[in-house]
Amino acid sequence: MTFTIARLGHLGDGIIQGPEGSIFAPQTLPGEEVDGTVKGDSLADVRILTPSVHRVKPPCTHARTCGGCMMQHASDAFVADWKTTIVRTALAAQGLEADLRPIITSPPRSRRRATLAARRTKGGVLMGFHSRASDVLVGVPQCQLLHPDLISAFPALEAIAKLGGSRTQEMDLAITRTTSGPDVAVTGGKPADSTQRMDLARLVEAFGLSRLSWNGEVIAQRAQPMMRFGRANVPLPVGAFLQPTAEGEAALLACVKEAVGPARRIIDLFAGIGTFGLPLAENAEIHAVEGDVAMLTALDKGFRMAEGIKRVTNDIRDLYRRPLEPDEFKGYDAVVIDPPRAGAEAQSHTLARSKVPVIAAVSCNPATFARDAKILTQAGYKLNWVQVVDQFRWSPHVELAAQFTL
Repeated sequence: MTFTIARLGHLGDGIIQGPEGSIFAPQTLPGEEVDGTVKGDSLADVRILTPSVHRVKPPCTHARTCGGCMMQHASDAFVADWKTTIVRTALAAQGLEADLRPIITSPPRSRRRATLAARRTKGGVLMGFHSRASDVLVGVPQCQLLHPDLISAFPALEAIAKLGGSRTQEMDLAITRTTSGPDVAVTGGKPADSTQRMDLARLVEAFGLSRLSWNGEVIAQRAQPMMRFGRANVPLPVGAFLQPTAEGEAALLACVKEAVGPARRIIDLFAGIGTFGLPLAENAEIHAVEGDVAMLTALDKGFRMAEGIKRVTNDIRDLYRRPLEPDEFKGYDAVVIDPPRAGAEAQSHTLARSKVPVIAAVSCNPATFARDAKILTQAGYKLNWVQVVDQFRWSPHVELAAQFTL
């Protein structure tokens, strides 16, 4: 049966308008004629009859089997326009408009953190990403998404999985590129006895890993994993949030710096390990607020070891349960706010009642950003511009930075 793709959904699937509702067709593009077998609300065994002018050959040899990337079949220009439209639509749903700057997209082979799945097999180890909506693991030795340093660490990950993995249960290996070498955190591995701990420690040395954590416990550390933010070197806590690419981080930081301008006293909300606050401390005093003790402790250590930056104070605080109140913003020139995907609805309400002249907002969820932006604009703030940033290349994820002023 033949169908025409009407548009893309927010997860990147093509949508067919059927008589009984929407049908989702993976790896299709608007305007394409396709056929396939309808199974529930999905189209299986999709065959492209009339391809879109925006369809391209996927740059990765694993694209058809790996579920890590959803949009390699679309041109960069199409994806850029689609992601920009996602942001524009989210704003419009809240009755908002803004100057949307041209999207900034991280290059291929730039992802500096990833989580791969692995399990032992009769012949060794199978490691990679899952196929779409499947528990089938696909090896990705030629992955075009990950930084080459992560690909180079695959033999280390496979050796770890062979030593501590199971044939009946998958394990996850989260790997992060740091200035001290790859940092690996394993979950789902077999409980490590004393012999296995020694063997894992030897692997850390043999492969030059900076650290290996096992089900939340540090097994071995050859060197403290470090990240650099401005003039500060920050010790990376196990499992700490980090922007996925250095290029994307730089783009967001440039936007934040532009947004706060010459501000001399800044509050950094959801400060993390200091991604924005520590570089801003080169020119301004920073008060960093974060609910995760380990991340805030790392930020403080980075500040204390740095030279040539201004004072950075901090406050451990759950901003969802206890947002800063309006009077706590007195005396500050600007606020930087970078919440998780859930946004910062409660904090936005109190921030809206403050008199802080400038707000630099960073978000990884256009929908919650637009919701929070409406709270601010209804209180008198102006949304001046939005910069769309694509750090998750070939995926449906969208990030952005924006400036609000009174």
